[in-house]
Amino acid sequence: MSQLLLDIAPPNLPTLDNFVAGRNLELLSALRNSLAGNTGERCFYIWGESGSGKSHLLQACVTAAQHMQQQAIYVHASGALPQVTDMGATLVAVDDVEQLVASAQNGDAAQTGLFNLYNQMREGGGMLLVSGKESPLHLKLRDDLRTRLGWGLVYQLHVLSDEEKAQALLQHAHSRGLVLPAEVTQYLLRHGRRDLPSLMAVLDSLDKHSLRLHRAPSVPLLKEVMQQEPRAK
Repeated sequence: MSQLLLDIAPPNLPTLDNFVAGRNLELLSALRNSLAGNTGERCFYIWGESGSGKSHLLQACVTAAQHMQQQAIYVHASGALPQVTDMGATLVAVDDVEQLVASAQNGDAAQTGLFNLYNQMREGGGMLLVSGKESPLHLKLRDDLRTRLGWGLVYQLHVLSDEEKAQALLQHAHSRGLVLPAEVTQYLLRHGRRDLPSLMAVLDSLDKHSLRLHRAPSVPLLKEVMQQEPRAK
């Protein structure tokens, strides 16, 4: 009979320190400098494919600003955009900007909201981070909004190589107190989904499964976990 275990592993909260940069070191450095007030550029547009780490970076910047006692807000574009003039936010992160059209009953009103938010943050000296799956040029948004998003610093977020993913997985395992054999990492990279969030989700399930069975992580245990999670195949 398997033992019920409490999930006492600390949450792996997104931070700038646990972001595996890979080829994105310039972007990471630019964000750190902007948060520290070392640069005049305060508007960023970050684009890349799903699972490349856009949400991680936006949430990490919000957390970093909050640790500096700043009012910072993270919002998904499918939700309501904040009224910065009312909330006094000095940093706003808007994730998946293409969702402004897909989710809002009045897409133009949502885009107008982001247009106004951009102007408010720029004029007020705040920091605005926006992410999307495509470059500003290819976004299906109003021309004036696409232009605004392209005015600031625009970075493509490059996906990690397999070696960099392995580093990220080992780092994630270490944060959970999990000793991960090299053969387990390699099997997961060969047979798991390609995006890092999915790989880490499987790793979390492996950790819980090995604890429940009181067995060390291994390729056979990983196979059992992946068979139970079809989305990770």
